[in-house]
Amino acid sequence: MLRALALNCTLKPSPGESSGELLAQQVLDALADHGATGEQVRVVDFDVRPGVETDMGEGDEWPRIREKVLAADILVFATPTWMGHMSSVAQRVLERLDAELSETDDEGRAILAGKVAVTVVVGNEDGAHAITADVYQALGDVGFTIPSQGGVYWNGEAMQTTDYKDLPETPEKVATATATLARNAAHLATVLRERPYPAPPEQ
Repeated sequence: MLRALALNCTLKPSPGESSGELLAQQVLDALADHGATGEQVRVVDFDVRPGVETDMGEGDEWPRIREKVLAADILVFATPTWMGHMSSVAQRVLERLDAELSETDDEGRAILAGKVAVTVVVGNEDGAHAITADVYQALGDVGFTIPSQGGVYWNGEAMQTTDYKDLPETPEKVATATATLARNAAHLATVLRERPYPAPPEQ
């Protein structure tokens, strides 16, 4: 059984409606069709301190989220678009994941190697392609593997107020991209579980 975790980096605390939550949940539902169980975490609901350590001390709630990241086979990284960029919450999550560069498993592999990551970007302005590229790079650097066509996004009409959550139905192209993402992510996660990356040679 594969496990998936969606980190929703909306700026809106619960119970506010979130377009990112909707599309991330659609990705989790699509992954369920391939045998993956999943949950979603709204990061802004936690006190995630700034920093690049796995634990920034008293009051830092990132370690609780980190445990879920380490337990998952597939990470769904969801962010809104603000002023053409990912949210500040998304940037903070990437900064906290930077600490994993120095963490290894018992055989010396990067601790996140063997885990798959996909992206979800929503917004009623341009920027989804640039955000996806930035997130791919960051997640790849810390050890995640990105599957073929591992991103889904929705951009509304610029300078308008319609959000993804306001649409009467899911656009066909978004639904198709979500299905492809889930199929490829589940396949890759299964392959990496069965055939892990090789461990580095002993020094």
